[in-house]
Amino acid sequence: MTLGLSATAGGGPGEGSGGLPAGWARATLGELGEWLGGGTPSKKRPGFWTDGTIPWLSPKDMGPNVLMATQDLIHESALDDSPVKLVPPGSVALVVRSGILVRKVPVAFVPFEVTLNQDMKAVVPHHGIDARWLAWAVRERERHILENCRKHGTTVASLEMSRLMDTEILVPPHEEQLRIVAEVEQQIARIEAGEEAASTALSNATKMAEQVTSLGSRGCLEECELFPAPLAKADIDDGQIPELPAGWKWSRLGQVASVVGGITKDSKRQGDPDYVEVPYLRVANVQRGEIVLDKVTTIRVPLEKAEALRLRRGDVLLNEGGDRDKLGRGWVWDGQIDNCIHQNHVFRARVIDAEIHPKLLAWHANGFGKSWCDRNGTQSVNLASISLRKIKLLPVPIPPREIQEELVKTIELHLESVAIARAMAEDALARARDLRASLLHAAFTGALVPQDPADEPASVMLDRIRAVYGAKVPRKRAARKPRPTPPGQEELPS
Repeated sequence: MTLGLSATAGGGPGEGSGGLPAGWARATLGELGEWLGGGTPSKKRPGFWTDGTIPWLSPKDMGPNVLMATQDLIHESALDDSPVKLVPPGSVALVVRSGILVRKVPVAFVPFEVTLNQDMKAVVPHHGIDARWLAWAVRERERHILENCRKHGTTVASLEMSRLMDTEILVPPHEEQLRIVAEVEQQIARIEAGEEAASTALSNATKMAEQVTSLGSRGCLEECELFPAPLAKADIDDGQIPELPAGWKWSRLGQVASVVGGITKDSKRQGDPDYVEVPYLRVANVQRGEIVLDKVTTIRVPLEKAEALRLRRGDVLLNEGGDRDKLGRGWVWDGQIDNCIHQNHVFRARVIDAEIHPKLLAWHANGFGKSWCDRNGTQSVNLASISLRKIKLLPVPIPPREIQEELVKTIELHLESVAIARAMAEDALARARDLRASLLHAAFTGALVPQDPADEPASVMLDRIRAVYGAKVPRKRAARKPRPTPPGQEELPS
């Protein structure tokens, strides 16, 4: 994954007036094209949504650099009496209202005729502005746009259009725009190939870790002879019960661990002076194979409840509810926070008489238990869950006590090797992100391709555009006035 930066004969980008690369000029996004808004045809009007042929784009159709295939098509009649406008090919589409605007601004070149929904905008570039170059230019200004153009105080993140159109960018000559696009897209293709390879490696590492823990918790990391192991039937769907090595047996979770549910928050009694305040874990804290403590909230509960639910080192935490793939997900508590308890959507399994090593139990729950909980859980409209009665019936493979510690060490040794591969893949992805940012910065500061003195200066091209469409001078915004001090809160004299 390499990035070659071209330069002028002087060893860097040629400089014109104002410190700009030779032939470049400044302009605002609003000056570079005609801006079109989106809209939604009335679904009460017949014909708009049947037998349609015109793509109707929404934020979900925006890929990393290009438009994805859209499933929404509208009829030509939607253009006659509705806010929907036809966007011609060779335009640039971008998202101006979506939750994704918290972290990125999706933008893409539009190679075919489309329409947009109300959360999208399009720019039809003026003559001399290449659409592909403009799309990459907006991506390069993404951080600036997010920091300076996002509206505040809105339920859904959105961009303030006046600020967006006033965003200044550096414009190269038209011929240089084409050279920039060719080089950027060639280099981006190389970066994406590296990202794809790194993502595949990361996915393989994740799968490998799951195989190690799933097979290891059943004693199958190494080839060995397996035998059927009896398990008493229960009113549950156990599926196919795997065979186990000699000396192993199947049991059920409720036979080898004391399993309890957590606390339900009583909002009305959080101010009760007889209650004590303690930290408590939520579903988000209990991940598959780790406990995440970057955000731990507190709750006020009766003292006796706090003592009954206080977590001990070695307790196995398993999720009771959430998305369906989160059922049974969990890991071992290591005493990271004193006096910590757990909420009602998290089960605590405390092993009885050291019957099974807690890590073996947690690894098994994250592997075999994942599909078992999926079969036996229930689903409401927005929430999946598995009951305390059912989770106690989870089949658990029990190895001979004398081999458990060594088995845990063997599994962890394999996981260390997988962790190295995962770290290498994550590092490659981070370097690819940095390389992409460096590439775009070089492209839009004149350092990626050489300037050609024979190119018509961008200032001449922009003068023609302004003569036809009118010069757009960025508005100077008055500084916000400080809020008046509330009555009675004036600063006291010293």
